[in-house]
Amino acid sequence: MRYYFGLLAAGPFFFVSAWLLMLFAGGFAFDVGIRPFGYITSMVVTIALWLTLAPAMGAIARAVRGKHD
Repeated sequence: MRYYFGLLAAGPFFFVSAWLLMLFAGGFAFDVGIRPFGYITSMVVTIALWLTLAPAMGAIARAVRGKHD
């Protein structure tokens, strides 16, 4: 049941993290040399990061859990 609630918590966190990415990208756009982008683009970038990093985090979690068992 713990994993079910963790999955439900990931939904709102996705939207918050996309919003934060949009704010930080807009705030540092001039310094980094990019154009500020909107919320939809921020959502696409966030889902791409999540799909890229989630398997790596899962593999690390399994490796760490295996050492403690």
